[in-house]
Amino acid sequence: MPVNSQNSYIGRHAELYDLFYAEKPYAEEVAFIHKCIQAYKPDAKNLLELACGTGTHSLLLEKYSYKIIATDYSPAMLERAKAKANQANSSIDFRQQDMLSLNVPERPFDVILCLFDSIGYVSTNENISKVLSDIRNHLSSDGIFIFEFWHAGAMLKSYDPVRVRRFPTATGEVVRISETDIDYQEQLCHVAYSIYELNKKGSYNQLQETQTNRFFLLKEMESFLKNSGLIPLKWFSGFQDNELINDETWHIVAVAKKRSG
Repeated sequence: MPVNSQNSYIGRHAELYDLFYAEKPYAEEVAFIHKCIQAYKPDAKNLLELACGTGTHSLLLEKYSYKIIATDYSPAMLERAKAKANQANSSIDFRQQDMLSLNVPERPFDVILCLFDSIGYVSTNENISKVLSDIRNHLSSDGIFIFEFWHAGAMLKSYDPVRVRRFPTATGEVVRISETDIDYQEQLCHVAYSIYELNKKGSYNQLQETQTNRFFLLKEMESFLKNSGLIPLKWFSGFQDNELINDETWHIVAVAKKRSG
C-alpha cells in the first residue's frame, strides 16, 4: 500500500480495494511466508507488517499464533482493516504509520514484513536506504525481513500500457482502467486509474487516482540491503519455492536478516 502519497487509496478507492484483489491468493502467500519464518526464524513470536493495506495478510498470519502490529499510511485503508479485524475477533494492533518515519515503540521485532511491492512506493534511493535502515533498527538481533518488490526484467519487457478489468457487484459492476507510463531513467512506473461504478439503472460514479511505484533489479536490491545493514538470505520468484529469477518474474520475494554489529 502506498506511503507518503495522500491521493492514494483514499475514500471510495480504499473501500473498493478488497473487490479489486478478491482473487489474490492471500492464503497461499501467507502459508509461504510462515514457511520462510519457520526456516529462518523458527522461534519468532512478534511481527510487524508495514503497508498492511486492508489487513488481509496480517489477519491470516495471526492464525499461526504470531503477535502482530500492522501499519499503513492510509487512514481509509486502516478503517477497512479494523472493521475486518473486529468481525474476526482479531487482536491485531492496526495503527497509522508512515514507513518514511518508522518509529514503533514495541521494537525490536522478530519478523518485519513489507508485501505487495510496497517498498517501491518510497521511490528514491535516499528514501529506500532510509526505510531499510529503519527496518534493520526495528529488528531483533537475529530478526528477519521478508518483503516483495517489482522486478525490472518483467516490467520492462511485458508491461501493459492500458489494462481494463471488470468486477461484478450486487448493484451492477465496477470498471477499472489502468494506464501505465514508464520513467526509464528513474525506474518508476506511473499508473493512472480511472474507476467507474456502474449501476443497473445506467448511472455511474467515477474516481481517478495516479500511483507511482519503483521497479528493481535483483542485484540493485541486494546492494540496498547490504548498505543498510541487512544480509540477503534468499530470493524467490513470487510466493513459491522457485529461486529462478528471469524476465518472466514479475514479483521477487526476498528474505534478509539483520547484520550484527
